[in-house]
Amino acid sequence: MNALNPFQLNGRTVLITGAAGHLGRAISLGIAAAGGTPILCGRTAQKLHSLQTEIQAAGGNAPVMPLDIGSRDSMANALTWITQNFDSLHGVVNCAHMGRPGTISSANEDDFNIAQQAHVNGPFFLIKQFLPMLERGAREVAGGASIVNVSSMYGIVSPDPAVYGNSGSNNPPYYGAAKAALLQLTRYLACHLGDKQIRANSITPGPFPPASIAQTAPDFYQGLCKKNPLGRIGVPEEIAGPTVFLLSAASSYITGANIPVDGGWTSW
Repeated sequence: MNALNPFQLNGRTVLITGAAGHLGRAISLGIAAAGGTPILCGRTAQKLHSLQTEIQAAGGNAPVMPLDIGSRDSMANALTWITQNFDSLHGVVNCAHMGRPGTISSANEDDFNIAQQAHVNGPFFLIKQFLPMLERGAREVAGGASIVNVSSMYGIVSPDPAVYGNSGSNNPPYYGAAKAALLQLTRYLACHLGDKQIRANSITPGPFPPASIAQTAPDFYQGLCKKNPLGRIGVPEEIAGPTVFLLSAASSYITGANIPVDGGWTSW
């Protein structure tokens, strides 16, 4: 371990899904800023390449590999490309998201299947196919390899209907159900991969809507702020620090844990 800066990610290669998304982009930039190499994976190649250019302009390295977490063929293609270009992985961040807002009335079976695939099945099979690379990576760096699953406060508590009102942004039943399953999957991985020096932890973001929500749905925005102990919504950059911490040697004795990054939302 680097005693002077155990939080650094120098020499570490980290695969991140949903890399150019609302939260994934901030995490990708955080990994690069800490000296790591994020492999940018996601469904929108244009956004991935734009993010790659930004990271490269700052002196970092960020390979791009288009990946649809909902497609086994896409994951197999990613495995082929990554194994051809890298000997090992030191981390995986599961941040991909698929789904839509909804309510009990609008939810259907397909919604549940999509959410399960995006937040549970996909992350599991991704980790499974990259397990040999993670095992090699675990032997190369202090603190071992690290898996970080991005869950949600709604994997812990229910959305408050009073906050959402008629905003049309209602958090749906299938989202929280899948995110709760991801938390349990994280605990399972921690217990069954620990002997390989692969750690598995999760973070649960709280209210991180787009900044534009203050103008487009002011009542909803104010409701989120009033319910939260810190009195505000989060900004994506606030996700990066906890994620980098869990990927780094600074968290070498932490596995099976969940870190709420929610401004206190789940403390009520």
